[in-house]
Amino acid sequence: MQNIYPIHAFKDNYIWIIHNNNHAIVVDPGIASPVIEYLHTNKLQLSAILITHHHNDHTGGNAELLKLFDAPVYGPMHELISTVTHPVREGDQINLQAMSLDFTVLEIPGHTRGHIAYYGTNPIKHLFCGDTLFACGCGRIFEGTAQQMYHSLKKLSRLPDDTLVYCAHEYTLNNIYFARTVDPKNLKLAELEVTMQALRRQNIPTIPTTLALEKTVNPFLRCDQPEIIDSVQKYTDKILLTPLDIFTELRNSVKISKGVKSILSVYFCTLSIISG
Repeated sequence: MQNIYPIHAFKDNYIWIIHNNNHAIVVDPGIASPVIEYLHTNKLQLSAILITHHHNDHTGGNAELLKLFDAPVYGPMHELISTVTHPVREGDQINLQAMSLDFTVLEIPGHTRGHIAYYGTNPIKHLFCGDTLFACGCGRIFEGTAQQMYHSLKKLSRLPDDTLVYCAHEYTLNNIYFARTVDPKNLKLAELEVTMQALRRQNIPTIPTTLALEKTVNPFLRCDQPEIIDSVQKYTDKILLTPLDIFTELRNSVKISKGVKSILSVYFCTLSIISG
């Protein structure tokens, strides 16, 4: 049986550990110490490290882990990460025999130029997407373009609806607050806010989410929907002709109304604290 366990790191990062009774894979270890503690406590052998992009809060623990474990490190071919031993690109297949797991590599630039995701289907559909798709949100654009990010999100949205999405930060509540300013009549968002608030009061992660849910509540995946188009056009005083135009304005911190300026500021300042 395989388990996926979140290790909380820094302020709001999640380091994901996939493991069975003997072996483990770690995704985006920004720091080594809590990973080492979890592996030792559960008597697990590290079989591989998966890296989505080069930011230090996703790679900072690699060197220390490699001092203790002889494990391959998979990471994006188009980014310079000194600890990556197995550079991978779009369409590559990663077979991790010790875990009986296979991943397909997806290139999803935008947050960084070479950002990748890992998609697996055994035993369930799961996606490790770093800082590209968040619950009710998406990552900031540091090195890529709005067009790249938009197309990366569209690529992810074409995966099966029952895919479990494991992103790398606990941004969900702030993302919901923003989404509700853009899409105030979305009852699913209102319900989700109550549910997520209850989880966070108990310090329970709001991740994973599912693609099916994100397609109903995430404004960045719904830039072709009339309610999102109307909202963005109304408050930008622009005629925006394409979903990409809508996405670009939305991602650039559109001031949806005077009353929510502070909410938007909190939202985007939060996302800029680390690298998400």
